[in-house]
Amino acid sequence: MAYTTISKSSDYFKTKLYTGNGSAGHSITGVGHQPDFVWMKPRTEAENHALYDVVRGTTKRLMSNDGEAQETRSNGLSAFGTDGFTVNADNGENKNTIPMVAWCWKAGAGQGSSNTAGSINTTYTSVSTTAGFSISQYTGTGSAATVGHGLGVAPKVVMVKNLSSTSTDWRIYTRETGNQSQLSLSQNSAADSGNTAMWNSTSPTTTTFSIGTHAGVNENSSNFIAYCFADVTGFSKHGIYSGSANNDGPFIYTGFRPSMIIIKEVESTSAWFIIDNARSANVGNTNNRFLRPNTNDAETNSSWHKIDFYSNGFKLQDDDADINDGYRYIYMAFAEAPLVGSNNIPCTAR
Repeated sequence: MAYTTISKSSDYFKTKLYTGNGSAGHSITGVGHQPDFVWMKPRTEAENHALYDVVRGTTKRLMSNDGEAQETRSNGLSAFGTDGFTVNADNGENKNTIPMVAWCWKAGAGQGSSNTAGSINTTYTSVSTTAGFSISQYTGTGSAATVGHGLGVAPKVVMVKNLSSTSTDWRIYTRETGNQSQLSLSQNSAADSGNTAMWNSTSPTTTTFSIGTHAGVNENSSNFIAYCFADVTGFSKHGIYSGSANNDGPFIYTGFRPSMIIIKEVESTSAWFIIDNARSANVGNTNNRFLRPNTNDAETNSSWHKIDFYSNGFKLQDDDADINDGYRYIYMAFAEAPLVGSNNIPCTAR
């Protein structure tokens, strides 16, 4: 069984649902922690994803479905609170009567400080070694370099965005696709190979991740944000599975009941996929409402994207190409509840 030091997953990650009211100063509470990284999306509208973090600061928005530079949205997220966040009247964060979803992660409960472990000192790094998550801002040099992440273990996933450029997509390293490959969160492209300019053909260490000369991760004088994720027993799991191309799909062991899962097929062109247990039309263990990080599409209630969430993992229940064709898929999973908590008592499955 998977024992974890995090007995209450919502202390570090929570999927929060709310309804927009179109007014400034709309306070969203009940998250259960200070969310240092908030990724939100209108569920029923074709609106952009909106990503905010405490390191870059309030009103500073990125979009997962777009490679545009960071923009200042005075009507966007205006405050990070101890139990949630505040949004103003922007349609992407608070359109009147529109149901919203916000995926909320806790890092260091604040902007943090400079990490000097790499050849590039970060401007700020906010980190939770307990949750295996850090946020770092740095300035590129154009030459191969290393950047400190603060996790104390090697991250399995590194998501980087050039904040200054209007024409560079998100770049993503995963351990499963390797240090000569990358994915783009804002595109549906497959993982490439033989790419030495992105991660300098070097895997992350316990202290740093490496960047090459590519403008997407290290353009000279441009500012960058990096989100680093490591596995934490009973709380988060980042891995890969092979699809079966039939309705009795594979079971993926995580050691916890998932709250939210991000999936991407890595061998051919296919959209990204997010599913969680808060939005889903949950019949028993089955979840089937999904959003796509690389598009602004509204939420879909799909009969062919079914995933069962269990106390120790998830199982694919359809043969759709997005999640379970005859290819390999990387995934990021975050817990609703661990299989075994810190009190060594098994958690109850639904």
